[in-house]
Amino acid sequence: MAGSDEVNRNECKTVVPLNTWVLISNFKVKYHLLRRPDGTFDRYLAEYLDKRVPPNARPVEGVSSFDHVIDQSVGLEVRIYRATVGGNGGEAGAEGAAAVTLPILEFLTGAPAAEPFPVIIFFHGGSFAHSSSSTTIYDNLCRRFVKLSKGVVVSVNYRRAPEHRYPCAYDDGWTALKWVLSQPCLRSGKDPQARVFLSGDSSGGNIAHHVAVRAADEGVMICGNILLNAMFGGNERTESERRLDGKYFVTLQDRDWYWKAYLPEDADRDHPACNPFGPNGRRLRGLPFTKSLIIVSGLDLTCDRQLAYAEGLREDDLDVKVVHREKATVGFYLLPNTDHYHEVMDEITDFLKDNLL
Repeated sequence: MAGSDEVNRNECKTVVPLNTWVLISNFKVKYHLLRRPDGTFDRYLAEYLDKRVPPNARPVEGVSSFDHVIDQSVGLEVRIYRATVGGNGGEAGAEGAAAVTLPILEFLTGAPAAEPFPVIIFFHGGSFAHSSSSTTIYDNLCRRFVKLSKGVVVSVNYRRAPEHRYPCAYDDGWTALKWVLSQPCLRSGKDPQARVFLSGDSSGGNIAHHVAVRAADEGVMICGNILLNAMFGGNERTESERRLDGKYFVTLQDRDWYWKAYLPEDADRDHPACNPFGPNGRRLRGLPFTKSLIIVSGLDLTCDRQLAYAEGLREDDLDVKVVHREKATVGFYLLPNTDHYHEVMDEITDFLKDNLL
């Protein structure tokens, strides 16, 4: 049971940097406004309140981005980020709109690169219901990933719950993976291929896992999974869920609402989407499942779930590294204002470098 709001707020402020506390508290207030007790969601207000940024085909700090529809049938869009060469201007000799459109067209129609580079397919968080590929905090995170990876990031604007329940987000993730694999411009190396990493935070980490399982089933090679505070659950409460309920931004009531909004209407939290190694889940032993980097915040009430997920991978003899930041809260990787942030970014950089096959 969560403690009083005043006690929890005061305890949280002693651990979390002020700007992080303001950022995530602001999200929490908005999220409460959007969720309805009957399980519906105020999507119109959500779109209005979501702080977004447009793509920038003209480079900003060495990174450009553009939006691209990859599946017209469901309106599935991705935002593609890439590092640029030659400063913040357009192509040499190009003027006006051509300075913006030519680099995009040349990139999409380009040939494979000789030097290998990673392609990170990123799934934003938001508990399956909130945010988008253009939400400011995720736009900033994807730009950071471009800079540390020296590669390309493809951020997926997957369909959200409760309008689009399981398995829509997973299907959109699979569509994005297939699209990336089909693009010559995203292939690299002596044996040109897309060197794909899957990544996401919260619900996005959950999506990355399930897309990676499907890739293993289909024989599609993934270089690695990078999960940040991945969202998993189950019927039986864990010790961290009971201990941290309501203390650091998130409550069990919040989590239960989102699972009910995303899972099939007749499902409980032991559904494999929520509890992949639970009583109704499946084991991965013998599958060519990719290597995993699991980032866990010790003050996230679902940290026991994430650690149990990593242990499930180990039990199936799979390659997994856990970075457990015991004093970090949810969302610490969104702002560069703690040692947790910088050390985890270093871990991600090393993981990408070591597994760029």
